Amino acid sequence: MPLRRLSRVGAGLLALGIVTLVVLIRSAPRVLPDGREPLDRGAAASQTKAPNIVLVLSDDQRWDTLWAMPTVQSQLVGRGVEFTNGFVVNPICCPSRTSILTGSYSHSTGVYRDLRPHGGFDTFTKRREDRSTIATWLHAAGFRTALIGKYLNGYTTKRTAYVPPGWDRWVAFTSERGNGDYYNYDLSVDGISRSYASSESHYSTDLLAGKAVDFILSTTSTQPLFLYFAPNAPHQPATPAARYAGSFSDLSAWRPPSYNETDVSDKPAYVRALPSLDPSEQAETDALRIDQYRTLLALDDAVKAILVALQETGRLSDTLFVFTSDNGVLWGEHRWTHKSVPYEESIRVPMVVRYDPMISAPHADTHLVANIDLAPTFTAAAGASAPHVEGESFLSLLDASSPTWRSGFLIEHLRSSAVEVPTYCALRSRRFLYVAYETREEELYDLRTDPGELQNLASELVYASVLAARRARLRALCDPPPPGDTFVP
Repeated sequence: MPLRRLSRVGAGLLALGIVTLVVLIRSAPRVLPDGREPLDRGAAASQTKAPNIVLVLSDDQRWDTLWAMPTVQSQLVGRGVEFTNGFVVNPICCPSRTSILTGSYSHSTGVYRDLRPHGGFDTFTKRREDRSTIATWLHAAGFRTALIGKYLNGYTTKRTAYVPPGWDRWVAFTSERGNGDYYNYDLSVDGISRSYASSESHYSTDLLAGKAVDFILSTTSTQPLFLYFAPNAPHQPATPAARYAGSFSDLSAWRPPSYNETDVSDKPAYVRALPSLDPSEQAETDALRIDQYRTLLALDDAVKAILVALQETGRLSDTLFVFTSDNGVLWGEHRWTHKSVPYEESIRVPMVVRYDPMISAPHADTHLVANIDLAPTFTAAAGASAPHVEGESFLSLLDASSPTWRSGFLIEHLRSSAVEVPTYCALRSRRFLYVAYETREEELYDLRTDPGELQNLASELVYASVLAARRARLRALCDPPPPGDTFVP
């Protein structure tokens, strides 16, 4: 069965875990101030001490959904930089998260898939990649570190006692069937298994937010902290918190020009093989989309709770706060309802940065920023070393000084099954997307004239020179190619 059929609201709940603390988020009397809080200009100017660093990493969130999150809009976008061209370099959970942890591509981490071979927790630890991550680098620089939420696919209940190097506080989903859910789940809490059930107080986004707040409040003010907060929202089955179960009921159906694409004759064979979405599948995808928006409201509450805790402990004015996702997802574009594909809805993610000492006014930035840039950015802000990273620090972009920056980046994918997306390497530049598949099929899209990626130009003679240039550039970047891929464009 094609994986696009798996992204359905009717998918069963995973067996996972939780704790409690909804009350903290739902009824806390503290609110963020309406105006920008005063900065400690001395600290901002001298930066003599390392900033605090917070990463909020959602799961399967599209870049075009931030409008539904009022706190993210007002307190992050409204006070920071929104990178409108934020991307991931492998659009699936585990590879993307290992790139975030290491600042490196899949061909360097060895993690191409969610599970082995060539993927998952087992591959990451077997290659000893977890011994050199943003956690170990910041811990060595004097930070108190915490991962709260999803770690890597394959981190199951059998691994509960294992806490990877560098983490002082560890609250991670464990499961035999995946990582993370909303009710009925297990957590490894500093290496000890804890199980949670289906009570409203165990709603995982709320409970994990409480754990994140506790971490902030319990960290001494003289020590910088690094918080990696990774709840399950809005990943399917996208179970909303009870308080938001009726939200977005009047949301219009999603029907962009690429939705349930009529003519896929110019697409690769795996897309051509997909039948059009039938009415029941369209209804299921529409319902999932609404539920995903609903789950984002609880995540927005979690962001608010974290910001309040940072403010109350005097940290907010000196915190580098990043909100992003591990990948996007398609809602029926090109007949697809999953991720993994090289299309825009899959590779593009929200990327918002608030860092008051460097950002004098909120603005949007169009530079191509990728998830491999997070680790080098964090270490640059902390004055720490980040060995062997392939990303770049984007600190120099925050003050809108427009420095020299990349013009394109590599995307990698390794086929997971016979019915999945074929192995490919792709090059995304500001104007073009070029994809070379193991099947010797190619795609080329001019995003300036065709943002919906409806017309494959790979066979158009007028684009022959563009295609040749992209082929040459991709040969240089996709080195080594994904395992088993012998196609050199």
